[in-house]
Amino acid sequence: MKTFKKFWWILLLAVPLLALAGFVIWASGASAPMPEALAALQSDGQVTVQNSQWLIFRPVATPSTAGLIFYPGGKVDYRAYAPALRAIAAQGYTTVIAPMPLNLAVFAPDRAANIIAALPEVKQWAVGGHSLGGSMAAHFAYAHPNAVQGLVLWASYPASSDNLSSHNLAVVSISGTLDGLATPAKVEASRPLLPAATRWVPIAGGDHAQFGWYGPQAGDNPAAISREEQQKQVVAATLDLLQSLSAP
Repeated sequence: MKTFKKFWWILLLAVPLLALAGFVIWASGASAPMPEALAALQSDGQVTVQNSQWLIFRPVATPSTAGLIFYPGGKVDYRAYAPALRAIAAQGYTTVIAPMPLNLAVFAPDRAANIIAALPEVKQWAVGGHSLGGSMAAHFAYAHPNAVQGLVLWASYPASSDNLSSHNLAVVSISGTLDGLATPAKVEASRPLLPAATRWVPIAGGDHAQFGWYGPQAGDNPAAISREEQQKQVVAATLDLLQSLSAP
């Protein structure tokens, strides 16, 4: 009987530990960045790149007082978003990609607070992200209404508990019409959760994975436009919001 009880105690302890280990292994299997993303990590005459606690892109020329903090999509290597964030920095805006524990922004939705405190030279901040990262960025904006002035959603939308409709916040929602994950119907359903002045930017032929540089994604639909074209439209729409924050 004692041996039987000991066996069950060991089993009760082992099952959650095995489940936790399985989850960590699953979450750690992030989609790898493409070569184009890794190439964007090098400083040049337009942008300096600092890859330490966070991935920071600073324009070499005098920067705007506005900047963007970006949360990666779930289970995506944060470096996969380097080309777009670098392109935005080249236009004069400090941009920061926040790596997340186990590649899941749900474990550190308030990470933007540390970045804001560390970069006091940026006076107007937008927070944003892709997919799960965008939802957690929306949660940060909801929980810290005085910390940021803008919200950038890439193939994303707030949770129903993070109703931002009455917040004084500049918002852009950028989505792909062929997205198989953040589908057009899901994005449309998020309208009541965002301010009336939100700018909605559907990218015709865009999918979910081409918001980054990390290859295809399970559950997504094939895009009808190139990754380069989709990225160009994403960057342009994001810049429009940042320019509105830095306008006198």
